[in-house]
Amino acid sequence: MKLFLKGERCYSDKCAYTKRPYPPGQHGQARQKLSEYAVRLREKQKVRRVYGLVERQFQRYYVEATRRQGRTGEEMLGLLEMRLDNVVYRMGFALTRSEARQVVKHQHVLINGKRVDIPSYAVRKGDKIEIREQSRQLVLIQKALQFSDSRPTPSWLEVDKATLSGVFKGSFTRDELNEPAIREQLVVEYYSR
Repeated sequence: MKLFLKGERCYSDKCAYTKRPYPPGQHGQARQKLSEYAVRLREKQKVRRVYGLVERQFQRYYVEATRRQGRTGEEMLGLLEMRLDNVVYRMGFALTRSEARQVVKHQHVLINGKRVDIPSYAVRKGDKIEIREQSRQLVLIQKALQFSDSRPTPSWLEVDKATLSGVFKGSFTRDELNEPAIREQLVVEYYSR
């Protein structure tokens, strides 16, 4: 499945999945019947890979989501969407989530006027996220802004591209999330076995 991990390349004909939509190797084109466990494991691995997390981090988000009221899968996606690196990516200040993580780690992002260099920082409702004045001319950020017009901006973010800032308005509904076919219920079933 196409996970859109390579930024704008995934939207063009150069995408590896478009060229060859089957696994590599001699037996890549053979059909495989996956077990129920394998289906759930692959879904968990897919979500982990999309958000760029290691297993321990991802498991912590699941545990936190189970403590909250509401549907566990949606709560988990909400926690993942509130991560600072993900918010920077969604605002269009980076082409990929890994690039957004690098922008945050290199202290180019301010939250409410203070420098934050922790990609897993949980953004709260009403927080103002902006790119530092000294960092606004970086090639990485300028290139991302050129391509950000082709991506839709989520309704839970308010972005001002002129000042390279935005406001996190709050939580989202599952219908607004435009991730590549995430089935969070399978992730919940994987962890609750």
